[in-house]
Amino acid sequence: MWGKSMLKKDIDRKERKKELRKEIRALRKAHTDEEIHKRSLLVKEQIQKLPEYQEAEVLYAYMDCKHEVETRDLIRDAWAKGKRGAVPKVQGQDMRFYYITSFEQDLEEGSFGIQEPKEHALADAEDALLLMPGVAFDLMRHRVGYGGGFYDRFLEAHPRLVTVALAFEFQIKEEVPFEEFDIRPAKVVTEQRVLT
Repeated sequence: MWGKSMLKKDIDRKERKKELRKEIRALRKAHTDEEIHKRSLLVKEQIQKLPEYQEAEVLYAYMDCKHEVETRDLIRDAWAKGKRGAVPKVQGQDMRFYYITSFEQDLEEGSFGIQEPKEHALADAEDALLLMPGVAFDLMRHRVGYGGGFYDRFLEAHPRLVTVALAFEFQIKEEVPFEEFDIRPAKVVTEQRVLT
């Protein structure tokens, strides 16, 4: 009986995540490029105020696609402030970050149609600030990702990294389905608030 009940919970949770991914994808698609850019600039302003950002010497940031919160302006700002910037590359089941100094010269088309770094310099900073994406978040900072588990595996291997998730306000839900072992970001930043 207990096994069937757990199996049903797992199936329900997977189904809820699937529905949530579909809903948020539609919401992101409904916004124009200009709206996404304006909202991303507001998220950037919130990030720049964080002591975690101001004090970080190294910024690990995802390369946005399909109307996620944009990260290029933040990476440019980090470079301007003398910080090093690194972006991820998916290699099989693993994800590694590589330092970049130029979007034009250091990136190429990668997995899932996302720009990835050419493998020049592996980023090895264990005290960096990591900006992570997600599909949806709740008020307790639980995160629904894209289903690949790349960030959970990476963060498990690098527990000292400071994590901040970027999201638009429409990605914040009262509650999202989660697993006990999911790694929550320390903060979730939207264009309107910082969840801690």
